[in-house]
Amino acid sequence: MDDPKSSQSLFGPRVRIAPSPTGWFHLGTARTALFNYLFARKLGGKFIVRIEDTDKARSKKQYEENIFESLKWLGLDWDEGPDKQTEFGPYRQSERVEIYEKYIKQLLDEKKAYYCFCTPEERIAQKEDMISRGMSQIYPGKCRDLAEEVVKEYLKQGKPAIIRLKVPAVKIKFSDLIRGEIEIDLKTIGDIVIAKNLKEPLYNLSVVIDDYLMKITHVIRGEDHISNTPKQIVIQEALGFPRPIYAHLPMILGQDRSKLSKRHGVVAFTEYRRMGYFPEPMINFLALLGWHPHEDQEIFTLEELIQKFDIRRVQKGGAIFNIQKLDWFNSQYLRKILIEQLLSATINYLKNYSGQPELLEQYSEDYIKKVLEVEVSRINKLRDLLEVSDFFFKKEINYPADDLLWKEMTKNELKKSLADSFKIIEEIPEKEFNRINLQVKITSFINAEPLYAEDRGKMLWPLRVALSGKKASAGPFEIAEVLGKKESLRRIEKAIEKL
Repeated sequence: MDDPKSSQSLFGPRVRIAPSPTGWFHLGTARTALFNYLFARKLGGKFIVRIEDTDKARSKKQYEENIFESLKWLGLDWDEGPDKQTEFGPYRQSERVEIYEKYIKQLLDEKKAYYCFCTPEERIAQKEDMISRGMSQIYPGKCRDLAEEVVKEYLKQGKPAIIRLKVPAVKIKFSDLIRGEIEIDLKTIGDIVIAKNLKEPLYNLSVVIDDYLMKITHVIRGEDHISNTPKQIVIQEALGFPRPIYAHLPMILGQDRSKLSKRHGVVAFTEYRRMGYFPEPMINFLALLGWHPHEDQEIFTLEELIQKFDIRRVQKGGAIFNIQKLDWFNSQYLRKILIEQLLSATINYLKNYSGQPELLEQYSEDYIKKVLEVEVSRINKLRDLLEVSDFFFKKEINYPADDLLWKEMTKNELKKSLADSFKIIEEIPEKEFNRINLQVKITSFINAEPLYAEDRGKMLWPLRVALSGKKASAGPFEIAEVLGKKESLRRIEKAIEKL
């Protein structure tokens, strides 16, 4: 069976993502959603969200809400979905059971599908027998040609059954926009199960019916679905449906090129928001997981991605997930936006995601803004503000006294250094207390004192550690300005007490 003329739309492509609400929205689904969105927007088509919730036991409302919340955060607005009904709805599979039942009956009536009464134990025995004979583990077709009277009698008795599709022993070819022509021998598949009963279709059947009735023209999804494609094509053939155009995206892999997992730093998608990443750099990062533009550009807005996206430039090989690259994209975005935007985002982060909303009561917006101005070049995401720059938001900072020592500095030299810093800061009037005056006063003192003139670190290192408690931080003048004169003096006093 060669690829027949595929389904088309006169009004641009219609694409969809169809996540199952059986777990938290994750990185792979986000990347798939983005590529579908870019494809639709570039070509003036429609982007549809369909919820595949036929797994009643595992599907949960909170997971469905998480899907839509994540898409909204990314800025991927959809044209049709459960909240945007059109003539193609409903958009939850749980609300489409009668539709599926109609087509299951059609396949049974046309003798293209049949009831299979083999018990689970029998199916296991069949597989073991085929393994022992070195054969493919496909269903041997025991119930395929049962007499109609036998089938009716079994059903009348209430004998448990599933419904299988008769799969022809031929080769199927289909064209993939990313991978080219793919050929699969259906003899390796056998008669597939398409439903548990008339009201419980399985994935491959329901997705084919939904794609047809929703006039989906292009199915863009992960390469893990390639094995499903021939099964879905066979179902399309049996129902007389046109074939959509397929594009299978490369898998997202860890840096060791193994399947992506939590050990690679991957978490539920919502956690990236809780870590203080922004949607714009996240979109940028996701777009380059398997796709590359014609030029060497790396930083894109969503609008630029729409203009430049070409699905033919999606790679076949696995896309490597690199959390450091995401950090880099996010840090570039932090440095680019206006300080007012950054302050607003930080306040929202502290209030809703940091786990420390009380900081907004303890520190003013003006203080937080000053911290951001000093630290924006040192952080990759907003969580860093409470980790790398936590000393700005603590009344007491803890560090070993030895951290105050600079190189071969003696304890007496350290005591003198801290005492000198204290005296200089104490003499600066409150209204003149800023980084410029601090730098002028302390630099002048350093140049006049032989102890410090030979090595400026003997004054600047102890001062910075006393203020921040860290070996790596912003400079002491910037830190002191944010902390203010009173708090700076208190911290220096505490450092002296440590000695």
